[in-house]
Amino acid sequence: MNTDVCTSSGSKDDLSFRSYDSWSVLKKTSRTFFLSISILPSKMANALCLAYLLLRVSDFFEDSRFIDCDEKVRLLSTWDAILGGTEFPARWRDPIASSVGRETDAIAAWYAPEILAEFRALPRGLQSVVVQHVRNTTRGMVRWVKRGPHLHDEADLDDYMHEVAGRVGYLATEVFAWHSRSVRRVRSSLMALARETGLALQTVNILRGITEDAERGWSYIPEVYFEQEGLSREGFLEPRNRERADRVVARVIRKAERHLDAAVEYVRTVPRSVHRVRLACLWPMMFAARTVGLLRERPYDVTDDVKMTRKDVRKIVRFTTAFGWSNLLVDRYFRSLMSSRSSLSS
Repeated sequence: MNTDVCTSSGSKDDLSFRSYDSWSVLKKTSRTFFLSISILPSKMANALCLAYLLLRVSDFFEDSRFIDCDEKVRLLSTWDAILGGTEFPARWRDPIASSVGRETDAIAAWYAPEILAEFRALPRGLQSVVVQHVRNTTRGMVRWVKRGPHLHDEADLDDYMHEVAGRVGYLATEVFAWHSRSVRRVRSSLMALARETGLALQTVNILRGITEDAERGWSYIPEVYFEQEGLSREGFLEPRNRERADRVVARVIRKAERHLDAAVEYVRTVPRSVHRVRLACLWPMMFAARTVGLLRERPYDVTDDVKMTRKDVRKIVRFTTAFGWSNLLVDRYFRSLMSSRSSLSS
């Protein structure tokens, strides 16, 4: 499942590139991660761009609205085998074509042969580490597609989010450490927190997607959350249940806050000497914190897909670029964004 906090929408010109370009594909699939990855030093940025796009191929097959579960399992398993060294099937693009322009990640799956070919030019040791995490994620997705989209309790939710997003934190940390001696020195501390970065973004993504998921019969809110409020999954968004639904959403918000706390600790652990790495990590977390602040103010507005404004994004980028070296200021700013009283957009 997509961990982007402000994802771009698909468009009919998604195949209008005259030639393949990995950065163009990244920008099509994720404005948040295009912004964050592009701030990194060039070699690190290129490696993480390609690694992230490999994950977006898996995301497409796992999350597509237009592919049934059995076909998802087949396509994810095929992709896993390709990552392991088998050839692309001759008609690779056939099951993808109808989704291009309708789902943002489809463009990554369409260009998977080109992405993987470019990725194969990276150092072999780095390739090995990245592929391990992408394959583990892909296999985890297969397990959850087979199981279905309904979660019983918070342990189920954490397991699902670990497979589809938590491993992304491990992958990014490995790429940072491969290219930076300073990061390598704190690698073990970062890896202990890396999972939380993915879980933080994924929890916020779940909050933002509640209505869309419900419309297609999916829910990533644990069943026990509904039961404890005397609600059913099916009646959750009915107007008469608004007060109880608010409490369910508020519980997910508190969970997002806990993961974000750990994610910001990850950023504070990144050495100040690698400011651009800190920024690449800070921006998605701060965007997520701002979204949480908006939801805390009016939880039920999750049905209206609460979003930051472009002004919000610009202010966050400006502040963190100027003061992201300071753990104290990062922490204070993070807390202000998560507060429902934040006046960022005023």
